[in-house]
Amino acid sequence: MSTGNEAPATWLSQDAYDRLQAELDEMIANRPVIAAEINARREEGDLRENGGYHAAREEQGKAEGRIRYLQELLRTAKVGEAPSADAVTPGMVVTIYFDDDKDDTETFLLGSREISSTTDLTVYSPESALGKAILGGRTGQTCTYTAPSGADIKVTVVKFEPFGG
Repeated sequence: MSTGNEAPATWLSQDAYDRLQAELDEMIANRPVIAAEINARREEGDLRENGGYHAAREEQGKAEGRIRYLQELLRTAKVGEAPSADAVTPGMVVTIYFDDDKDDTETFLLGSREISSTTDLTVYSPESALGKAILGGRTGQTCTYTAPSGADIKVTVVKFEPFGG
């Protein structure tokens, strides 16, 4: 039974998937190093005033959060070419132009910020104001959104294609 709340599939190229898997493997392999650092700092004495201990614990928390994120991303990601779509969806490289100036273009990836480490493209979240405005858009379609500054911005979708990684 579908609730309609499923997140859109995250499509990753095989190369992007392999790089994220390697990062995850490295982080898991590094767990004993972080644990050893925490133990070494704990043995220094009073934990209330032990900055090294607290820094090591914070590093461990960040690493564990990233490990959980990568595990979930890789568990649910679809690997390969995203199916061709007739509308803008997450995982697309999108080119737009602003207002009515066809020379004022921007090309970006509509997707998760975490994928930004796999590309030199700017990444916009589908939940951002721009992302929400163009989601489902088609080539030639003009959309308007309100920027964080409060200004209304008009953009036109020039083209879009699946992200290759």
